[in-house]
Amino acid sequence: MKYYLIVGEASGDLHASHLMEALKSQDPEAQFRFFGGDNMAAVGGERVRHYKELAYMGFIPVLLHLPTIMRNMKMCKQDIVRWQPDVVILVDYAGFNLSIAKFLSTYRKHPSTEWKGCPAFYFIAPKLWAWKEWRIKDIKRDVQELFSILPFEVDFFEKKHGYPIHYVGNPTADEVRLFCSEYKETDKEFRLRYHLDTEKPIIALLAGSRKQEIKDNLPAMMEAVREFPDYQPVLACAPGIDDSYYEAFISGSDIKTTRNDTYALLSHSTAALVTSGTATLETAIFDVPQVVCYKTPVPHLTRWAFNHIIKCRFISLVNLIADKEVVQELMAERFSVRNIVDELRNVLPGSAKREEMLRNYDEIDRRLGDLPTPENTAREIVSILKNKE
Repeated sequence: MKYYLIVGEASGDLHASHLMEALKSQDPEAQFRFFGGDNMAAVGGERVRHYKELAYMGFIPVLLHLPTIMRNMKMCKQDIVRWQPDVVILVDYAGFNLSIAKFLSTYRKHPSTEWKGCPAFYFIAPKLWAWKEWRIKDIKRDVQELFSILPFEVDFFEKKHGYPIHYVGNPTADEVRLFCSEYKETDKEFRLRYHLDTEKPIIALLAGSRKQEIKDNLPAMMEAVREFPDYQPVLACAPGIDDSYYEAFISGSDIKTTRNDTYALLSHSTAALVTSGTATLETAIFDVPQVVCYKTPVPHLTRWAFNHIIKCRFISLVNLIADKEVVQELMAERFSVRNIVDELRNVLPGSAKREEMLRNYDEIDRRLGDLPTPENTAREIVSILKNKE
């Protein structure tokens, strides 16, 4: 069968490439054409556009590049009709992809060529539970099958909105479990490799993947860990951020760094300070007790917006999956060095809160399940398409 995939960012390129590999196993005759990146190109098929030509985030960048975005949108629609795929698989990137889904829905009703159209399948659901919930009507109208990687989304789509979806497992959990099954380095070897103290337990600092996040969060994290001289802080440097940027913050301190080695760092850490995002879930799967730290501008206004506009109880995936506060989220007006110190103390060895957090991590792991996400998704996609033939 012919599969047309559309991604708009690096993470989507990675997840889509794994899905393509799994589709090839399920469907040896699979053909691919895509808007994507280097990972997808390595699997095979024909790339139409690199995702970097699509990836404009924020109101001003989108506005400035609107003609380019519209040209790409038009070209994508024309290319789909020319190639006549059996399915279009949309990966995250809701703004662009929901427009393509709407086009496909309209085309199926009023085809302009001999091709009668194809279904739109969505892999990695748009986060409507946090933002723009009104888009559910677009999903219901235009997307035939939706594949989710977050277990709590099942209740959101099915119970709240009456729209059946497929929970197919979580790729972050897949990646961590694969790493743990293959990683053989001892604690001593890891410490020698990074010139760390041979005895002091490690506190991992995961200060974010963007410069603004690092600028906002790392100084407070560093100040907080100075209260724990019996521990050694180790910073996980983000890919794409130069060492020179970090040096401006850590120069003259005793903080050591790792690069492109976050999973190894977490394997040997006793606790962690983490900004929000996928890193909170990775830290939990490694069974490392954590404090979530996220500084925001205009804290009280941010809290108001979070409570009234962003319809979401938590910012960390850990708490969202558990549907309760498992890890402390120090954001907006709760973000301070004093609070970081207090909450970090609560997750160090000997604390009852640490043991409770680890028990809750077990429940999160159970909710994530052990489904291999790409293989499970590919099996579902091929089965659905074959049953419709």
